[in-house]
Amino acid sequence: MSTDGAAFLLFARQERILAVRSRWTQTFAGVFATLAIAVAGSGYVLTGGYGVQDFGRSAVSLVQLVLLVVPLTSLLLGVVALAPDRGSVEIVFSLPVGRATILLGKLFGLWQALVAAQALGFGAAGLLVFWQTGEEGLAGFLLVFLGSMALTAVFLGLAALLAAGYPGRKRTRTLALALLTWFALVVVFDVALLGIASYVRSGVASRALILGVLLNPVDAVRTGTLLGIEGAAAFGTASLAFLRFTHGGLAAALLLGASVVLWIVGPLLAAVARLRRADL
Repeated sequence: MSTDGAAFLLFARQERILAVRSRWTQTFAGVFATLAIAVAGSGYVLTGGYGVQDFGRSAVSLVQLVLLVVPLTSLLLGVVALAPDRGSVEIVFSLPVGRATILLGKLFGLWQALVAAQALGFGAAGLLVFWQTGEEGLAGFLLVFLGSMALTAVFLGLAALLAAGYPGRKRTRTLALALLTWFALVVVFDVALLGIASYVRSGVASRALILGVLLNPVDAVRTGTLLGIEGAAAFGTASLAFLRFTHGGLAAALLLGASVVLWIVGPLLAAVARLRRADL
């Protein structure tokens, strides 16, 4: 193994251990597991029923939980891990290892820790569902977990991009930017897009909604998971416009996958370039 490869794995292992030991990660694991179990166990409440949902219904219910909680947690924990105090930064980046290797190694270790925390939640909810209803719809449940993994990677990359420009400085500003990023992508984007679509002609509105699905990683993951679970039956306005545009599930899946990959790779490349120019 090359020196850079060994250093990458070493930094990944170190960051994974630190993240697993962190109270923030442990708290996230506990809260996420509790919420996932609650969602699986109370899905029939709104329809006047009771009991545990099957995997298919649980998967659809868990999508919104993932879209709200995972991006926020990934951004905040990513900034906390990647924007340490100046003394730590000077020590780490004085080592004879490329800055990109250090950053990517730390990100990979943190991603592993957060995915493990989410796996505990999905696993606990999955065991409850399997015990009560059997394995029907398990594929959709696993698809939501894969979407959660992808969102974790996307927003850790965004956290790296935010933190890379301010290594060794106070992280308050970076945390504020992380919160604004989450609010813009998860909350404001869809509201603004639907508001614009309601004031323009139907053709323009459809194109705007399609573009919105591809430009926003949260919408891309939402559309991809719902497409895999229930097809067009569970879709909203933007997702239906996108599905009509692609003329089929396969083309839709490929476009959505490409969008998510670009959202993972793009911020990482920008973060590496920004860190190389940073004055430490």
